[in-house]
Amino acid sequence: MKTSIRATALLLNIAHALDHLVMLIFATAVVAIAPDFGIARWEDLMPFATGAFLLFGLGSLPSGRLGDLWGRRPMMLVFFFGIGVTSCIAALTQTPWQLAAALVLVGAFASIYHPVGIPMLVERAERPGATIGVNGLAGNLGVAAAALVTGLLVKWLGWRAAFAVPGIISIACGVVFAMVSPRDTEPPSKRARKAAVTLGPAELVRAFLVMSAAAITGSLLFNFTTNGNGQLLAERLRVFGYDPALLGAMLAAVYAVASLAQLVVGRLIDRVALKPLYLTIVLAQVPVLLLASTAQGWVFYGLLLLTMVLVFGAIPFTDAMIVRYVDDRMRSRVSGMRLAVSFGVSSTAVWALGPLVKTAGFSVLLTGLACVAMATACAVLWLPAERP
Repeated sequence: MKTSIRATALLLNIAHALDHLVMLIFATAVVAIAPDFGIARWEDLMPFATGAFLLFGLGSLPSGRLGDLWGRRPMMLVFFFGIGVTSCIAALTQTPWQLAAALVLVGAFASIYHPVGIPMLVERAERPGATIGVNGLAGNLGVAAAALVTGLLVKWLGWRAAFAVPGIISIACGVVFAMVSPRDTEPPSKRARKAAVTLGPAELVRAFLVMSAAAITGSLLFNFTTNGNGQLLAERLRVFGYDPALLGAMLAAVYAVASLAQLVVGRLIDRVALKPLYLTIVLAQVPVLLLASTAQGWVFYGLLLLTMVLVFGAIPFTDAMIVRYVDDRMRSRVSGMRLAVSFGVSSTAVWALGPLVKTAGFSVLLTGLACVAMATACAVLWLPAERP
């Protein structure tokens, strides 16, 4: 039994990596895809990915409901096989609109993971903060893999392979998950597990509103940076020219190092009060983003690393709040509602990224992101106080 639980946890962490990887393939490969479809500038192709990120958010609502009422294990099987098949479909597309439609399907199936996979992972966790930290590390290693693996596949096999290879891996993981994961005896909605911290109805509503507001601004930061960092790095480190494999490796190194922040934050969440820790991290984002807006060369590379440490370090908090304040019977539904709002709104970042950079440049974008980070801090100030 313990072996199957550990194998299931490992596959759930791999699923988080795959989830972020498939959502960022397009942004990493867009420079190679654009000329293949007869489009001169990558900025003009970028809005075609908006539907994927919109469904990534809105799909969380039905995904979370099905996770609680039907079961998390069967929903994860739908996740593995769904993103596997749709990624392979994306590899076969011949026009921008075909690719946009395929990406919408990828986003719909990718929406399953966060409201279903993370609650499934923390069901039996003794230290949920540490578990969320490890899971966050896995997800951000998927972001790093999107930069590195996609860059290498684009360079050596073409952009279609960048979609097909992760799709095949996801299907294989689904087969293994079906074999090793324990079957649910009952859906989560019929269980009787209480939240770690009991809040009154008014405080619970307040915590949910803060959680959603902070998640919206945090997701805007995440989407703007992870979708734009590849082209931003190419602009600020022009000495290397445009080598997708080299730039992908440099960006992957940033993400891999920054991902370690989630391990540290996850352990701290189990030990200290959540509100001051969260506030410290989001406030630190503001000056770093302002400095990065004008930096060039290796100075910019160092500031980009620090930016992503702080962006990734802020990610575990919303999941930790759900674990801390919401009992297991309805975690997937609450998570789905929060994600539908935050990811749905933040999907506009993908639509706006290309036109914004084309008209105003990356310096204005980074300055704007500093303002977004300040808005996150203002939302966190409204969190209910609690003991460590």
